[in-house]
Amino acid sequence: MKIALHAASGRHPAASAASAPALAGVDLEVRAGEQVAIIGPSGAGKTTLLHLIACALRPSSGTVLLDGRNPWTLRGRALRLVRGKLFLAPQVPPLPPRQRVVTAVLAGRLPQVSLWHSLRSLVYPAGIAQADAALGRFDLSDKLFARVDRLSGGERQRVGLARALLSQASLLLVDEPLSALDPARAAQALATLTQAARESGATLVATLHDVPMALQNFPRVVGMRAGQVVFDLPAQQVTPQLLQDLYAHETQPEPPLPFDEPVGTPPRVAMTCR
Repeated sequence: MKIALHAASGRHPAASAASAPALAGVDLEVRAGEQVAIIGPSGAGKTTLLHLIACALRPSSGTVLLDGRNPWTLRGRALRLVRGKLFLAPQVPPLPPRQRVVTAVLAGRLPQVSLWHSLRSLVYPAGIAQADAALGRFDLSDKLFARVDRLSGGERQRVGLARALLSQASLLLVDEPLSALDPARAAQALATLTQAARESGATLVATLHDVPMALQNFPRVVGMRAGQVVFDLPAQQVTPQLLQDLYAHETQPEPPLPFDEPVGTPPRVAMTCR
């Protein structure tokens, strides 16, 4: 699927009209089948950009075109068909805690199946072999019939990626897919995701905080800051100076929680002396 943003701006629905937009006048084009990493400091507008492309957020100004069509001018079945061709994987996958992993993964196919089939699959999952194969690509075959609330944060994140593989979407939009993974798991997950997109010919746009991973795995990298595109270059042309300028005003982040920490672990309190 081809993406084209022309002077696109976006604001969170809960934000006041007087507040600055999270995304301000962005021009961006992505060819069908291309793989693009979006990097930048927190608050740069990366997630808002994905939501605009996914038709989850209406642009406050400008246009967003998917395969040359403005989805917000479509109605009914035509709009559902466009949305059915894309898959948005948020940083925290929306997985019901008491659901089985197999059902959660097969939910990626819901836009392509009938209502009756989707309801029946809740009791008698159809496509177990496909779900198992997708999970196997992320080393999660042993979790096929586990309950979601028995998974660690990193395992949940990989289940969300396995669901994306089963979606048969022509546009994959992935928001921070590595945030809960250790370096080895992160490298494997990103390699699997990019390879699967190449195999299916899907367009892949991913936001990443891990800059080395973005440069190593994506041929094109877009740097964003303060709601605007700062650079849009082939990965090999992204220099240390460009990255230093991009992150120049980012505050020092707090140390992350241990990788793959089980869900439900009490949060840690960070104290900072001023």
